[in-house]
Amino acid sequence: SLQTARILVCCGPGNNGGDGLVCARHLALMGYNPVIYYPKQTATVLYQNLTHQCEKMNIEFVQEAPTKEEIDDKFSIVIDALFGFSFKPPVRESFAAIMQSFMDTRTPIASIDIPSGWHVEDGPTETSSINPQLLISLTAPKMCATHFKGKHHYLGGRFVPPALQEEYQLNLPEYPGTECY
Repeated sequence: SLQTARILVCCGPGNNGGDGLVCARHLALMGYNPVIYYPKQTATVLYQNLTHQCEKMNIEFVQEAPTKEEIDDKFSIVIDALFGFSFKPPVRESFAAIMQSFMDTRTPIASIDIPSGWHVEDGPTETSSINPQLLISLTAPKMCATHFKGKHHYLGGRFVPPALQEEYQLNLPEYPGTECY
């Protein structure tokens, strides 16, 4: 049920991790029970504020990387917000355990923007790549999305100005019902 579903939100040190913190906050506001794993917290004011917001909402933080067994036993879904646009393989040793759990778990994974371990253009790497069931591309799908084999691919973020859409020849979907009068 909604009240008992635990969602593991794994946040990395960059912008993707910030997206994960925002995701956890929104999940809590919608009645879900997110649990945040944020092993390498970013020291900037923005990320400290995002963390503070989650703490004030009584969202649980875990300090140790959950094992495959813990993920499979305790969580309904995993939100992958570890690495994003600027990730360059290979995965650092400090993230090896959680990445291995991601690769081994049977719990569904939803990746934000770019699946962790993937190269932004070339997609999965030979080692340390996960295969999420859901991909949420932000602003526009990245080149690596052509390698996505999961069931669902969503596009989030309606903030690309028309001039940029034209300059970069982005073919973004319309958002019916959002016109301003």
